[in-house]
Formats: sequence, structure tokens, C-alpha cells
Amino acid sequence: MQPMPRIPPFDRPATYEDLVKVPDIQVAEIVDGELHASPRPAPRHAVAGSSLGSLIGAPYGLGLGGPGGWWILDEPELHFGGNVLVPDLAGWRRTRMPRLPDTAYFPLAPDWVCEVLSPSTASLDRAKKLAIYAREGVSHAWIVDPLAGTLEVLRLENARWTIIATHFGTEVVRAEPFADIDLELAALWADA
Repeated sequence: MQPMPRIPPFDRPATYEDLVKVPDIQVAEIVDGELHASPRPAPRHAVAGSSLGSLIGAPYGLGLGGPGGWWILDEPELHFGGNVLVPDLAGWRRTRMPRLPDTAYFPLAPDWVCEVLSPSTASLDRAKKLAIYAREGVSHAWIVDPLAGTLEVLRLENARWTIIATHFGTEVVRAEPFADIDLELAALWADA
């Protein structure tokens, strides 16, 4: 599969007005002034993201069987200066963001993001988006690869990402910043 395509404009930095012209059937982002668009996630990607959102959302977002205290959201639109990013999942501690913003986007960087890799988005997610998340002070990032069956757990230390752990297969793990619960990786993989 080809990398996530950059789309016009090519002669100037992309604007939000350019982004809203992208059809709703695509996910559009502005990364370092470039407009990128990708199709909606494929089934394995969707299973991994949806399952992870459920596994973390209940105990942390709703406080069911866990400590609560977080907003856990699917595909929030994040605005960081001229960048408009859409991670697969993101979470904010309610102590930092007691109420949701009144806008259709989030100007406050989350405490945690999760990117579920697709062959077309992996290089953009890993190279450019992780750098922006670090610059904005996101403290934790997870990289889920549904084809490889892996979960990488990253922590921001001194403005750089450190890989804390790499989990794979059907392990049951505890992973920062959600280490209060057991996370069954098998639930993320469509074939498990």
C-alpha cells in the first residue's frame, strides 16, 4: 500500500479551509503545513481501535471497574497552531481538562494518544505526528499495529519519546498511563 497521500495545495501551506473541502469519507489532517487524506480505516484497524477504546474507556472514561478521571475519545480533532491532527484515540486527565471544549476541536494537547497503524499511515504517524505530539507535550503515546499484533508504549522524557515496552500477540499487559487494569491484547486482533 502507498503512503498516506498528500493532496493539494502544493504551492502553499494548507489551511483549515482546505481541510474542510476534503470529502467526509476521508480522514483529513494538516501536518507541518501539508494536507493529507486517507480513506476510513480498514476492518482490522477499526477492530483494534474500537476494542482498545472500549477496554480503556470503561474503566478510565466511565469509572467502571477502574479509577475513572479521564476523557477517552475516538478520533478527536486536535489543533496545534497550523497542525490539525486526528489520532485514533486520545485521552485527557479530567484534572487538566475538567470540561469538554465548546469547539468542534481540542486546542489542549491530550495526556495520551494512540495511533493504530495502517500501511498507508504508518510513516506519517511515526515520523511526523509523533514529533508534533512530543513538541506539544503529550506525555504518553501508544502505537498499535494490528497486522503485526503489537502494542508499543512510549513515554515523553526530556522532550523525546522513550519506548517503555513493546507487547505482542495475546499477552495480558499493564501499560502506562493505564496500568491499573489488565489489557488483553487478544481483544485488539481480529484473528485472535
